[in-house]
Amino acid sequence: MKKLLTTIITLAFALTASAQGVVFEPAGTTLEQASAKAKAENKLIFLDCYTQWCGPCKKMAKEVFPLEKVGAFMNPKFINLQIDMESAYGAPLAKKLQIQAYPTFVIFNADAQEISRFLGYQAADEFIKVVTEKSADNSSSNLEQRWKAGDRDPEFLMQYLKTLTASYKGDEANNVAEAILEGKEETFATDSTLRMIFFRNINNPFAKSFVYTAQHPEALSAVMGEMPVQMKIQNVLSNFQRQMINEADGTATLDEAAFGRFQALLGVLGVKNADHYRLSTLITLTEKQKKYDAYIRYIREYLANPDLNADDMQLANWARPFADPNAEVKYKDQMKQILRQRIDEIHQGKRKAQRKIGNMMLSRPTDELLEMIINALDGKMPGEQ
Repeated sequence: MKKLLTTIITLAFALTASAQGVVFEPAGTTLEQASAKAKAENKLIFLDCYTQWCGPCKKMAKEVFPLEKVGAFMNPKFINLQIDMESAYGAPLAKKLQIQAYPTFVIFNADAQEISRFLGYQAADEFIKVVTEKSADNSSSNLEQRWKAGDRDPEFLMQYLKTLTASYKGDEANNVAEAILEGKEETFATDSTLRMIFFRNINNPFAKSFVYTAQHPEALSAVMGEMPVQMKIQNVLSNFQRQMINEADGTATLDEAAFGRFQALLGVLGVKNADHYRLSTLITLTEKQKKYDAYIRYIREYLANPDLNADDMQLANWARPFADPNAEVKYKDQMKQILRQRIDEIHQGKRKAQRKIGNMMLSRPTDELLEMIINALDGKMPGEQ
């Protein structure tokens, strides 16, 4: 009788779980905890990487995950996990997994080794179809094993790079791209396929192909134009600069070793505005650390450097931490001085107010926008004197 009752309760629970759609682990469950449970229950892991502001993420949560047929498909096969990628736990995980767009859905084996991933809103039937395909597809894992075993066959490298690019695995794709471009640093500009690989996949400023191109941009510029090449160089340097700041458990630290190597590299490359990368890194770091004495000091140092040029919208962005009503008055006052100095320079004809950003027209010139920010820091409403 007891066994029969247990069976009935188990069936009832299964029906309830199915009826309520996808059963996700409790909020705060880590990937490591999900892995332990997946091993115990002989299941795969399904991870929904989302953010609070992501519209398609909310649509999936509202329209797809609650459906009975989706739950009936997912719950027997997966330990289902949802993690806010901007939370204290999620942010470093997003960096580790190279999550760059939302929603991203990642399927792992029970050991938390990635099998595959896919992106974006999917209607229920399409979602089930894609999960079925992706959870059965071990091609990415097999290719990774070949790479780790030292396979450098050119055809294999191109196949693996295509898979990594489609999965938005930027760091791994860069490594494979470096292997493809190895020994071709001075000649790849003449090959359209290799040029595409450089532009699409190289994100490491220490890559031989990048170093050569930064030092000798002429060959690639002759084919692609000077502007795209300069933008590529700037983007790679800027992206690496952001990666030097590590965030975990609500704190931010600077990777001092990487920072030192990066500074030395800028010297080797002969970057004219090298101080931009040093100071902007320190400005970002001290903002995240809420060390506002240093934050203001680095902003002033940036503005005092004649080789650097922070535009008006950058100043507006730097003022953002002090929009908080609880921000200390002394920091608000120092930021207002910085903004007021820029407004005076515009009114004295030393600078021109911006009226557009890229191709986007602003609602008013930036001297007026900076004035509005000063009023906001004083607690005044728009139009209030």
